[in-house]
Amino acid sequence: MTLKISSLLPLLFFFSSISAHTNEDPTTKTMEEFSGYPTESRSCLSNNPSSISVDTETLQKQIDELSTFSDTPAPSVTRILYSENDVLARRYIKNLMGLSGLSIREDAVGNIFGRWEGYEPELGAVATGSHIDAIPYSGKYDGVVGVLGALEAINVLKRSGFQPKRSLELILFTSEEPTRFGISCLGSRLLAGSEQLSKDLKEIVDGHNISFSNAARSAGYAKDQEDFTSVFINKGKYSAFLELHIEQGPILEEEGISIGIVTAIAAPASIKVDFEGNGGHAGAVLMSSRNDAGLAAAELALAVEKHVLESGSVDTVGTVGIIELHPGAINSIPSKAHLEIDTRDIDEKRRNIVIEKIHQSAIAIAKIRGVKLSEFKIVNQDPPALSENSVIRAMEVASQELNLSYKLMISRAYHDSLFMARL
Repeated sequence: MTLKISSLLPLLFFFSSISAHTNEDPTTKTMEEFSGYPTESRSCLSNNPSSISVDTETLQKQIDELSTFSDTPAPSVTRILYSENDVLARRYIKNLMGLSGLSIREDAVGNIFGRWEGYEPELGAVATGSHIDAIPYSGKYDGVVGVLGALEAINVLKRSGFQPKRSLELILFTSEEPTRFGISCLGSRLLAGSEQLSKDLKEIVDGHNISFSNAARSAGYAKDQEDFTSVFINKGKYSAFLELHIEQGPILEEEGISIGIVTAIAAPASIKVDFEGNGGHAGAVLMSSRNDAGLAAAELALAVEKHVLESGSVDTVGTVGIIELHPGAINSIPSKAHLEIDTRDIDEKRRNIVIEKIHQSAIAIAKIRGVKLSEFKIVNQDPPALSENSVIRAMEVASQELNLSYKLMISRAYHDSLFMARL
């Protein structure tokens, strides 16, 4: 029985450095390349990969139960990093890991690892997972499917009597969402060895002026240490990483396709822009005498759209998600304007050209409108990631064995896979 949860349409993300093994049967060869599963009688997959079944009823029940750990009422889910409900949800997942016989460890920022030891544990493990934190009023499947779905996959293998050659490790990543501290994929960035982030976490605070370290300690992490480099993991620890995720766009649903096999993840860049002008009364200051920071922001927002469309690629996107005006009164000319811009592309060079054009437009707009461009800051500028061909092929074979329709596609959404690909 295949996994079908209401209208859930899964996307699969795969990143691997596993080398090929020699085998005459292409299906078995691909599975070996992906997971290290042996082809002898130990493996229940070698003869009939479609014979194992997923307990969809229990999986749906777990997803529903996890959704009750929320700061907002159903059907929405709000689960902010290190909040009471986040801590309770983490405890729920750890309990399920324990019931599945996984050994559990947590690092200084709360990345949680559930490990099923293989009979050759010195080999690089196959890892999978996602996140369970949720932005305000989100759905119950985002991230969660990649955690609970992975746990059920492990349970399926355990029920079948399978013994893994490579260890299998389920990872629950901390703070994939940037809701509290403005940093997306915080846990996976650190795992991938971000020195800058490890330094920034010592100084960063949330909207209530609570430091990251204090928030982490309130949830039982960080303890007495301030050195977040302890979270870093060495390259080669994992031979492959996979992330099961719902599609956050309409393509699969519109085309009636079950599985999206992701070949690349588009890399985002985030920009913060501030304009400063002259305030004044909306009635008393004539139009010819104004230096309106709000209009400068509006003009830049339109420039973002213009430069993105000029790229010539549908894979280039840009969004002005935040515009804040000061003092924010209907009868007051804005003296300050703050924008936050998201630009993405699978082509890093093309995306960076768009960013530079946005910068030049901001400079020109400030000059023409007589306002000051007080800040143009690129907050992050991540490179895109490509999926490993052998793992893409493994998922094609698995989809074919299960008679599921599939489509090769890129992911334009941001995921922990983007950073796990660097390991």
